[in-house]
Amino acid sequence: MKTAKEYEESLRNLKMNVYMFGQKVENPVDHPVIRPSMNSVAKTYELAFDPRYEELMTATSSLTGKKINRFTHLHQSAEDLVKKVKMQRLMGQKTASCFQRCVGLDAFNAVDSTTFEMDRDLGTQYHQRFRDYLRYVQEEDLTVDGAMTDPKGDRGLRPFQQADPDLFMRVVEKNADGIVVRGAKCHQTGKKKLARVLVGIDDCARAMAIHRTTLMRKMKRYGL
Repeated sequence: MKTAKEYEESLRNLKMNVYMFGQKVENPVDHPVIRPSMNSVAKTYELAFDPRYEELMTATSSLTGKKINRFTHLHQSAEDLVKKVKMQRLMGQKTASCFQRCVGLDAFNAVDSTTFEMDRDLGTQYHQRFRDYLRYVQEEDLTVDGAMTDPKGDRGLRPFQQADPDLFMRVVEKNADGIVVRGAKCHQTGKKKLARVLVGIDDCARAMAIHRTTLMRKMKRYGL
């Protein structure tokens, strides 16, 4: 598992190209606006090493048998779900802020069960691929964002019916290497504080996991 210090250093090692209020941020990690929310994410790492909270903040991986941060865990029982809620309450008490890892945790569990059912019913091989990826996430103790919110456009229409198709993430090409996607996701300012993004694709039952800098080379933010 990562320590809070190792998490911070991992952000410093990323080549982030961040803009805020129309100005480039040379040092996002120490910027006074960004730093408080980064500290909230760091608390998910710090508390995992605190003996007082270890039972809530950590779990035994069902994939490797190793001790992992609970924010990367696949729920195995009702007790796991109860501990997840108690962990989130604890984090809220300690940070009074969004700590960025909830959506990724929920996305892991949703994609795991969905790919299992798809493979069972369709004969595909998505489930093992996803679990291989999640094993990597657990080993590296990565903070993963869930990119799920769309600009919406006309909410009375389906994604493929929009006048501007780029309002939703969609597949535009299939080739021997996989798929090519195009479109937009909103509310992703948390990407300044994480390493990977799990993206839902709106015109089909697909998701993709990618490096943060691949999805958005430049983040422009003109208001809070």
